[in-house]
Amino acid sequence: MNVRFLAHWLTTGVALGVTAWLLPGVEVTSLAALAVAALVLGLVNAFIRPALLLLTLPFTVLSLGLFYFVVNGLAFGLAAAIVPGFGVTSFFSAILGAFMVGLVSWFIGIFGGPRRPGSQGSVVVDVRRGGDGRWER
Repeated sequence: MNVRFLAHWLTTGVALGVTAWLLPGVEVTSLAALAVAALVLGLVNAFIRPALLLLTLPFTVLSLGLFYFVVNGLAFGLAAAIVPGFGVTSFFSAILGAFMVGLVSWFIGIFGGPRRPGSQGSVVVDVRRGGDGRWER
């Protein structure tokens, strides 16, 4: 398997576990259900959510982007409906759960592991003054 896929799956699983632990409306019953839910959530976000975003684009534009939360909640709720052992109690819990999974995943991505060469991030340039008084890289 691809290392990036495994890292993304692990990140989503940790984010989903944290979300289920913090939000009373999101429930994961076992570690196996968590692993399958993270995989299904990734697949739903990769294949179904883009179609939903395209179909609901007029509503998203009219609501100044707020409908995007509804689409994320729909995708999260769909994943919860597919996976036994992963559930949400209400549509509002699905919206909050999707938001929190995204937030925790972002946090893990920012503060987790080393960066790949060429990835976005800070660039440090070593600039020194040479013996002749000119600046050099």
